[in-house]
Amino acid sequence: MTTEKDKSPEAVENINLDGLAELASLVAAAQDALTDDMVSRMASAFSEGITLLDRLTRNEGLIHLLQELDRPENQRFLISLSNAFTAASRDIATAPPAKGGVVGLCKLGCNDGTQEGLRLVSLIAEHLSESMREMHRRGG
Repeated sequence: MTTEKDKSPEAVENINLDGLAELASLVAAAQDALTDDMVSRMASAFSEGITLLDRLTRNEGLIHLLQELDRPENQRFLISLSNAFTAASRDIATAPPAKGGVVGLCKLGCNDGTQEGLRLVSLIAEHLSESMREMHRRGG
């Protein structure tokens, strides 16, 4: 194994020139492969992406949501929520259509987890309502 001190100046120069030649070949190949339309679309997509990123980073509500979602308890909640969506999707796809009516609704109310689910939705709605009232009181 040779170190930088062991290489002669000519060997280093050849390595640098070889690298530059390879880079020039890569740039030439990219130029040949890209059409003017492709370059225009890429420039437009890049511009729109930068504009979107600017809008997202100036959105105070989104930044607050992202900070809240970064908390461990919210991470666990999101994982549970995504698992629930997957299971519910599977259950709906494999279950016969609901017949409806009051009797069906009463049977649904007797299912395990229905009251806990309604409680969860109720608590989320309660806290959302309190938060919105507080924001309006503060003039937000």
